[in-house]
Amino acid sequence: MSEEHAVMAVRLLASVFVGGAIGFERSFHGRPAGFRTHTLVCLASTLLMLVTVYEWQWMPLQTVENIRMDPTRMAQGIMTGIGFLGAGLIFKEGLSVRGLTTAASIWVTAALGILIGIGFYFPAAVTTLLAIFTLSAFRWIEARMPTQAYARLELAFRRGSVRSEDVLREELRAHGFTIAQLSYRLSENGTQFEYRMMIRTTVVANIGALSRTLLADSALLSFRISPAGD
Repeated sequence: MSEEHAVMAVRLLASVFVGGAIGFERSFHGRPAGFRTHTLVCLASTLLMLVTVYEWQWMPLQTVENIRMDPTRMAQGIMTGIGFLGAGLIFKEGLSVRGLTTAASIWVTAALGILIGIGFYFPAAVTTLLAIFTLSAFRWIEARMPTQAYARLELAFRRGSVRSEDVLREELRAHGFTIAQLSYRLSENGTQFEYRMMIRTTVVANIGALSRTLLADSALLSFRISPAGD
C-alpha cells in the first residue's frame, strides 16, 4: 500500500468514527436519521473531498498542468446537497415542527467529513466533541430552562349557552395560561359555537391540569388541546 493510499484509508476510517459518534447520539434518542445515516454522510463527504485533494492522481498528466485546483467548489457542492437531505428530515406534525436538530447534526457531520477529507484532524476532533456535547448536555440544560409552552385549544358550546370571552380568559389565567391568538366559529348549521385559540404557559404540567378541568365541565360539547412543540 502506497503512502497516499494509507492516508486515504486513515481519513475514511476517521470519517466513519466521527460520523458514527454523532449518529449514535441521534439513534439513542430515537431519531429517524441516526447511526448509519450520519456515518454515511460523513463518509461520503470525506470521499468527495479526497477526489478533489488527490485530483492529480486520476486526471491525465498533461491535463493536470492546465488545471487550477479549487477544493472549495467541492465543499460548496457537498453542503448544497446536504441541504436537500436536511430539508427532508424536517416535517410538520400538526402545529409542531420536528427534525430541525437532526437536520443541523447532518449538516455538521457533512462539514466534519470535509475537514477529515482535507486532513484537518484537529478541528474535526474538537468539532466532534463540541457537537456531541451540544446534542447531549444542552438537552439537559434546555429541559430545565424557563420557556413558554404553546398549545392549540378548541372549545365547542351550544349556541345558547356560550361562555363569554372574558370569563374564558379569566379561567385560563387561573390555570396559568394566556391567550396568544383567538378566533371564533359557528358550525353545525349555526347550533354550535367554537372558540379556537393558541394558548401559552411557562409550566408544561398546566396543560394536563387544564384538560382535567375541561373534562369535568358539563357545559362543553367537546374540547381539544394540541401541544405545539419543536
